Amino acid sequence: MVITGRQDRSTDAARADNGGTTRRTAVLSVGTLLAGSMLPAMTTFAASAASQSSGKTGQKTLVYLSAKQDLPFWQSIGKGVRAVAIANGYSYFELDSRLSVDLQAQNTHAALARGVAGIVVSPVDSQSAPDVLAIARKAKVPVAIADIGTTGGDYLTYVKSDNYRGGFQLGIELAQAMKERGWQNGGFALVTISLARKNGLDRTNGFRDAMKEAGVGQEVALRQMQDYSEQETWRFVKEILESSANLRGLFIETDQPVRGALRALKEAHRSNEVLMVSFDAMPEVADLLKNKSLFAVGMQQPYLMGRRAAEALLANFAHAEVAKQMLVPILLGTGKNIEQLLPQ
Repeated sequence: MVITGRQDRSTDAARADNGGTTRRTAVLSVGTLLAGSMLPAMTTFAASAASQSSGKTGQKTLVYLSAKQDLPFWQSIGKGVRAVAIANGYSYFELDSRLSVDLQAQNTHAALARGVAGIVVSPVDSQSAPDVLAIARKAKVPVAIADIGTTGGDYLTYVKSDNYRGGFQLGIELAQAMKERGWQNGGFALVTISLARKNGLDRTNGFRDAMKEAGVGQEVALRQMQDYSEQETWRFVKEILESSANLRGLFIETDQPVRGALRALKEAHRSNEVLMVSFDAMPEVADLLKNKSLFAVGMQQPYLMGRRAAEALLANFAHAEVAKQMLVPILLGTGKNIEQLLPQ
């Protein structure tokens, strides 16, 4: 049995309308595609693990608590969790926290009320994650964290992308390109994900360290996303362009807002004057890289992250040792190699 957060919500807050956002059903992330091609055959754990429950309704179930379910990255993590759950005889459902700390806590209680065996969570932010962990610990239900991270608390494992290395690699690529164009004295700006998240800090610090090491440019602006929309990033980049005539580099730290940045550059007639790099990969990333609208992208592997988190839960049920942290590499995509990175 498969129940999604949209079909069977457990709280009134989780039943609220999604604001009309259309969820994509096609392939939404290069990371999703790549993970499917790079994984070994799925491990099916011992029957004793899959039947560890006492037989009560809902106990043989895994749940994914998503930070924001309408974004491709979180959808892909959920697909990875689901694949492992279903292959091992577990039912599965998702609950959407919609970037709300309060709703995240409600969703945790709702999941536990349904007798789940294990939780995979992508927290709203690192500061709120300990609350989820404390609620689950009280119920003696293991939690695997997939991305974002936590400032404390008891958890089974933390599956994360190597965000610092990914940000650093993008900074090196951008710095080299700016030097080649004679733009080494130009400014650069960042539109970041929340810096209350460990992954946001790692991504940002890696990029900054690379630019500093390369001795290129000066940071002229930093804006933190709040709602992660294209419109928000369009506004941020528009403001940066208006105040920074010498802007030459731009780092957008997640995928969908890239469209807003592209629109702002086009409207300002500066598309050919500013190099943009980003994280994650919307469906049109190959075209954007090849036509040079986007210079480089750090491609996470969210499907693989979801699988690793779910596999850790099942390994724990089978009393196997589980690493406290699992690091998933980030792939650097450019116009030169994107076709090789994409599955045929």
